[in-house]
Amino acid sequence: MDDYEMDPAEQEFWLAQVARLVDELDPVPAGLVERAQFAIDLEDIDAEVELEAARWAERRPLAGVRGGAPGTITFFVGDLTVMVNVTRTGEKQRIDGWLVPAGEHGVEVRVADHGSNTTTADEGGRFVLTEVPRGTTQILVRMNGGKPRTVVTPTVEL
Repeated sequence: MDDYEMDPAEQEFWLAQVARLVDELDPVPAGLVERAQFAIDLEDIDAEVELEAARWAERRPLAGVRGGAPGTITFFVGDLTVMVNVTRTGEKQRIDGWLVPAGEHGVEVRVADHGSNTTTADEGGRFVLTEVPRGTTQILVRMNGGKPRTVVTPTVEL
């Protein structure tokens, strides 16, 4: 039995057919590339970023909240806990948050295609941002005290 070898043109034809089939049967989800680029586009950060330890604990819809709020989300990032409650306000949303350990840390909420909203948590670790657009969101906390660093939560759709 002879081994059959395809010529380069035939190989290219069959690879194109397989790629077409994959695109038809299992296409890349809409917006995936943009969401991935948003998640890794942290060009303004000049401090250590702890991405490997970031994880989110839970997302529970809150019953009975006017406007159908997405709910409460708790993130654990190394030694930092970030809890946020999201309340829809028309086309925008309000984010109430708490940081543990508490302190006057800088907080930035990035929303894909909408830029950032920033504030500073009070000495108890509480912060509020109003008029935050909806979309793919990431929270950055610029920790003060000790070794200054920036902590980034995973992206979440709000």
